[in-house]
Amino acid sequence: MNKKLLFTAGFFLMFCIPMIASDPLPEVRGDEGFVVVLDAGHGGHDPGNLGNGYMEKNIALSIVLKIGEELKKVPGIKVVYTRDDDSFVDLFVRGEIANKAGADLFVSVHCDSHTSNAHGAGTFVLGLHANKQNFEIAKKENSVIYLEDNYEARYANYDINSPESVIGLTIMQEEFLDQSILLAKLIQDNFTGRLKRNDRKVKQAGFIVLHQTFMPSVLIETGFLTNKEEGKYLNSSKGQTEMGKAIAQAIIKYRSSIPDEETVISNG
Repeated sequence: MNKKLLFTAGFFLMFCIPMIASDPLPEVRGDEGFVVVLDAGHGGHDPGNLGNGYMEKNIALSIVLKIGEELKKVPGIKVVYTRDDDSFVDLFVRGEIANKAGADLFVSVHCDSHTSNAHGAGTFVLGLHANKQNFEIAKKENSVIYLEDNYEARYANYDINSPESVIGLTIMQEEFLDQSILLAKLIQDNFTGRLKRNDRKVKQAGFIVLHQTFMPSVLIETGFLTNKEEGKYLNSSKGQTEMGKAIAQAIIKYRSSIPDEETVISNG
């Protein structure tokens, strides 16, 4: 596993920025190959967006399972799911799953919503909102916290309506930003080159689920369910298979492009 700078991230976690989850930094083992945590957005009592009557939680899960099927064909890649059924998983728990697995990558899959004309796929990394639209997308995804038990105490220091709250979120992922952007670009290249999807590019925004992780992480908006044709495509077996394969191929290419470093770090 590529765990470069994990100790630095852990240091910031414990002493600089209070994390939403309270568990200590887990021991990371270097004997499980290249670990990819796949996160299907929403789930259970949280359906996600319902553009044109489609259900984001189901589409995201189907795409994630397709990604996993492809990755499992590759020797040396281990796949971990934050959910593999229609269950609700708190945002902070999704990050915990990735951290405890000693993951090399965290990939969260979603579907977007906007006007009926909006279309295309985009991939986000954690960072400051470059514009109001990115901020609004992050606010929509982060609003899931209100469906969690005890969210008032857990997220007491975070205001999803405040751009300033994002500044603290970004510090821990700075060490992994270049790798996150690399993966995001590979994903977008496949969306636009292989699948001819409209390119909504690589962007930065303050997603809580990405903040919780200690590894390169991306959040993918696979398309707009509010667009009639795009929603139909994403809800189809063909669309889900194509999107899943495109993302999986990008992950495989990312893995082959980075140095093979094995650093085992324990929290003692």
